[in-house]
Amino acid sequence: MKELFGSPGKASGLVLRIGQCLFAAASIVVMASATGFSSTTAFCYLIASMGLQVLWSFGLACLDIHALRLKKDVQNQILVSLFVVGDWVTAILSLAGASSSAGVMVLFVRDTDICKVERLETQLSCNMFQISIALAFISWFLLAISSYVMFWLLASV
Repeated sequence: MKELFGSPGKASGLVLRIGQCLFAAASIVVMASATGFSSTTAFCYLIASMGLQVLWSFGLACLDIHALRLKKDVQNQILVSLFVVGDWVTAILSLAGASSSAGVMVLFVRDTDICKVERLETQLSCNMFQISIALAFISWFLLAISSYVMFWLLASV
């Protein structure tokens, strides 16, 4: 198989997986600590999709650590096929969650006065929502790189 940046079992792949995991976890923490996130379905979906991404990226980071420590080659066709499917599924779900949340934020900020209202019963943490969504997009971008690399590894078999 080809030697590509971000390949499984390589240090660059481990860096990508750790970055995905950390940014997705940060997105979850920021969103969950914001007041009023549970009133919007898109924000709840973002937390669910980022949770799946944390689990997937953490599992593959552990596999990369194992391969690096034991100097094992994890680039066989069956494993790479599994990585391709998992990466593409989590990438699609993560992009859907980040995009839907970003759409809701555009609605809140530009089309309504929800973020400007200072009533206690409807006070939302709009800045926290935006930070969480930005972190989710960064996490998705790292996952998109991994997905692309996995696709090319599978094609080179």
